Amino acid sequence: MTDLNTLGEIGLIDRIRNATPAPTHSETVRGIGDDAAVFDWGEDYGLLATDMLVEGIHFDLTYVPLKHLGYKAVTFGVSDIAAMNGLPLQLTVSIGLSSRFPVEAIDELYDGIRAACEAYNVDLVGGDTTSSRSGLIISVSVLGKVPKSQITYRNTAQPDDVVCVTGDLGAAYLGLQLLEREKQVFMADPNMQPGLSEERAYLIQRQLRPDARTDIVHELRDLDIRPTAMIDVSDGLASELLHLCRQSGKGAVIFDENIPIDDQAYLAADEFKISPVTAALNGGEDYELLFTVRPQVFEKLANNARITAIGYLTNNPEQIVLATKAGQQTPIRAQGWT
Repeated sequence: MTDLNTLGEIGLIDRIRNATPAPTHSETVRGIGDDAAVFDWGEDYGLLATDMLVEGIHFDLTYVPLKHLGYKAVTFGVSDIAAMNGLPLQLTVSIGLSSRFPVEAIDELYDGIRAACEAYNVDLVGGDTTSSRSGLIISVSVLGKVPKSQITYRNTAQPDDVVCVTGDLGAAYLGLQLLEREKQVFMADPNMQPGLSEERAYLIQRQLRPDARTDIVHELRDLDIRPTAMIDVSDGLASELLHLCRQSGKGAVIFDENIPIDDQAYLAADEFKISPVTAALNGGEDYELLFTVRPQVFEKLANNARITAIGYLTNNPEQIVLATKAGQQTPIRAQGWT
């Protein structure tokens, strides 16, 4: 028998994809391998993304409020739709829960789900419920659409493309470190008050209640920009960049000084003795968008404060590197979540 740890998540997905028969329905445009499945709806493409969150793996209810968890669960799926340059329409939510959860706890969870639906203009249209022996499990499926002329995949990047990222990176991971530290303090002395200052509020918010970047999808459309390739940053910049490059058959040069990192993240990284660039590369859960555009197209985005150019693509798929101001280049490795 093969130990699952020898494959990891990416290896397991590849194994499933390779054993999956080719689609038999003409409406199925793309299946396993991108942020969402793609279907032919006539004038538009339909998009379908599914995400699962498991207690003890993806969240810790010691410090994660159920309302925030509900909101975040929706964000996961909506971010996948945004990564295809699409917008969400409907979603279903399925939950498995143990008897330790009172009815009021489930009400709180769905308060967060409904708040996210309102924020993203999504209809909650169904789901399923079942019992669980291992805590809380949440599965969210989001249905969206995108005009056929705007669909964006991972495998269509071109050499000399400008590599862009929205927002900032690493804050969610450092917010998690703060929360984990407070948990350890609480477990040692339940009478201790949390030591989370207002100065760290942004990091906590980025971990507990991130937002999918549907605003960027609207903005790109308003500017008549279609990225050559795109992916959402859920597992860290390094992992997502490797996905995009390998599926497109391209290399990349990323400049470490260009990676957008919030001031609070710099301070927290120093406190935890973590490189802020390492947090941005490998931390995960930022739910920003990583995308590529042609150099002449980037001129339309050059003055946008919410979008940062961090590097460029090359024709050498063996060279995906991080470049320093001193001119040193280090191969980028995915050290994020498995």
